[in-house]
Amino acid sequence: MGIVKISDQLHEEIRKASTTMVRSINSQSEYWIKIGMLAELNPTMTYAEIIKQQLVQADVQVGEPIHE
Repeated sequence: MGIVKISDQLHEEIRKASTTMVRSINSQSEYWIKIGMLAELNPTMTYAEIIKQQLVQADVQVGEPIHE
């Protein structure tokens, strides 16, 4: 693990997003970094397509109705 220096303004935005998304500040930062890297590597994919691809790779049943 390393230390990444970011601006105070970005840290505040991460803090607010982490509260909304129910993640720790570190988890929110890691999520944004991962999605950003995937977006750069797959510039033709939408955010929704990237998320769906990640869910499929994690073997989550995407698009299947959830039966209670």
